[in-house]
Amino acid sequence: MQHISVERGASVEATDVVALTRRLLRFDTVNPPGNEAACARELQGLLDAAGFETSLLPMGEGRANLVAYLGDGSGAPLGFTGHLDTVPLGAQGWRHDPFEGVIEDGRIYGRGTTDMKGGVAAFVTACLREAEALRQGPGVLLLITAGEETGSDGARAMVAEGGLRRPGALVVAEPTANRPLAGHKGALWLRVVTTGVTAHGSMPERGVNAVVGAARVVEQLAAFDFGAAPHPVMGTPTLNIGTISGGMNINSVPDRAVIGVDIRSVAGLEHGALRARLAQVLGDAAGIETLVDLPPVWTDPAHPWMRRVAEAAAAVTGEATPPASVSYFTDASVFTPAFGGLPTVILGPGEPGLAHQTDEYCELGKLHDAVEIYTRLIHDWSGEGEGET
Repeated sequence: MQHISVERGASVEATDVVALTRRLLRFDTVNPPGNEAACARELQGLLDAAGFETSLLPMGEGRANLVAYLGDGSGAPLGFTGHLDTVPLGAQGWRHDPFEGVIEDGRIYGRGTTDMKGGVAAFVTACLREAEALRQGPGVLLLITAGEETGSDGARAMVAEGGLRRPGALVVAEPTANRPLAGHKGALWLRVVTTGVTAHGSMPERGVNAVVGAARVVEQLAAFDFGAAPHPVMGTPTLNIGTISGGMNINSVPDRAVIGVDIRSVAGLEHGALRARLAQVLGDAAGIETLVDLPPVWTDPAHPWMRRVAEAAAAVTGEATPPASVSYFTDASVFTPAFGGLPTVILGPGEPGLAHQTDEYCELGKLHDAVEIYTRLIHDWSGEGEGET
């Protein structure tokens, strides 16, 4: 497959996926606080030079989302999405500078190589290489977000602002080791609060202990029955009690306790009904507040476009894989329903098991393979597929 040269002044380095990954890594976008705007502007400059229509959408001090489009308006573009923020480095020391992009033994090391600046670099590289061809036809829409790691804040802001073109299908470049996945679990994060009456610690009978109440609620949460059959690919929903806190000091009866709950849902399990079921189980023992509400994403692997994606990936990697999903959430939880439930695949070069880890890396071979897969998808959408799903 012949790649078209990038025009209008875009640098040769921009079409080298490893070099572009290194450029993105050198921006410290650890969230909090994020500071994604400078990194987004770097990409905006490259895309502008190749003739893309771009918009930088501010999202607070030092933060921004980036939207880029190239096409002739003849049909719905192919969508690509990825985020620029990363998680903190952790307390453990790194072998290499996490912002340098050191290359060693066929791997590039750094915070975000896997999750997911490598994926962003791969689809941007593919689009820059094919820029001339993309000018004629439905083209591509790039949705590059801030704040994904804290609950898809950037994607939600982008959708709330409105005015986005509607893509015909969406590629989410999160880490899958270039294995096309048909969906992912949803995330429902809750704050469960118990209340009581404070009293002196030497006279506990005069108070109502919210921590003791929380202990009872924890037992109910641990035994919670979702009342749903396992999904054939996603499996069962899960509930994790991640945090618990309560009390002001040791010699007072606590009048408030807070439990942090992380529920990962499967396709077919509606979050509103799930929360109502949980509220019924807990009754008056606790109040429930929603912190994050991101639904699961699922596209039938038998969908014609999904089959073509699987064929493209297999042609590059040499591996045909059965339908699969992941337990982590992505910005597709926001974009897929906002765009009317369009077909969505999660497919990126990063290693899923290395996301958020110390000494995070991405294999160079997988970066190059991802560019080739994305290029095939662009050609399919522009030519053989004619933008049809």
